[in-house]
Amino acid sequence: MGPMSNSASFLRKCLGALFGATALFVLTAGAASADKPFTFVALGDMPYGEPAKVYPPFKALIGQINALKPAFTIHVGDTKSGSTPCSDRMLLDQLDFMNSFDAPLVYTPGDNEWTDCHRWTAGRFDPIERLAFLRKHYFSRGPQSLGRAPMKLERQSDMMREFTGYPENTRFVKEGVHFITAHVVGSNNNFQVRDRRAIAEFFARDEANVAWLNAGFEGAVAAKAKALVLAIHADMFTTGFFRAKKEAFSGASGFKRFGDALIKAAAAFKKPVLLIYGDSHKYKATRPFPEKAPNVVALQVFGAKQMHAVKVMVDTNKPEVFDIRPIKNKALGN
Repeated sequence: MGPMSNSASFLRKCLGALFGATALFVLTAGAASADKPFTFVALGDMPYGEPAKVYPPFKALIGQINALKPAFTIHVGDTKSGSTPCSDRMLLDQLDFMNSFDAPLVYTPGDNEWTDCHRWTAGRFDPIERLAFLRKHYFSRGPQSLGRAPMKLERQSDMMREFTGYPENTRFVKEGVHFITAHVVGSNNNFQVRDRRAIAEFFARDEANVAWLNAGFEGAVAAKAKALVLAIHADMFTTGFFRAKKEAFSGASGFKRFGDALIKAAAAFKKPVLLIYGDSHKYKATRPFPEKAPNVVALQVFGAKQMHAVKVMVDTNKPEVFDIRPIKNKALGN
């Protein structure tokens, strides 16, 4: 990859990948090592709609991913639409899908699974109760992932006494690359005015997320990691870290504290950082902090309309650590 100032080259790579022609983006590593190359897959914001219509193509995509034999897959949340009922059956159907991946599946929740469940179209469920349901069923295996061949994970609930209620925040290391998941969701990260419990939930989880993020980066620095990958659900860039949509609490952003912590930690880390997220359903890569943390690339995965996934090839022995390419769903052809 050329220098950061070569914006034209960066744009060509982004546009090329969006049409399946070239890699979407690459990040540069430091010195070479003996770490082995590997591939993982990222996806999120699917399947949306009537099960009879959307489940068959989603199953086909899972079959394609299984055929690739990645080291693992990361699902960044929103396993259903915000207008689909948040019933036990619907949520457990999505859990069954995750456990149909041959390789380990690492999942971080989205807002549609719990935050937005208060909507009439979603069944008028209690979001706090739905969050408890997710934690009980999706993270009941203990410190390991989902999938047919689960792998061991470190969980915040096990590693930090003050945050025992957050088993969804996890981390692991693969070939010198540190991976972190943090429970940061859309709908302004649940920083809403609908009831006081929602606001209290936001402040507690936000504190846990920041602590987990900082600990993850500190561990990567101490281990002299070659790169770091952070997976969350929310598109923090549509509304910005310092403002939010009108329905948010007092117009304040639910992402500010976490965003500020990410910028500071990534800048201190200095090595390549890949932020994977979903929420807005637009496959793209950007450098969101070109001045404060130019080593961060933010990759937004496809959404429900396209129902595609993303393949990330990782090799810390090469100048270009992350080689990112789309996986087009052959069942849809869009």
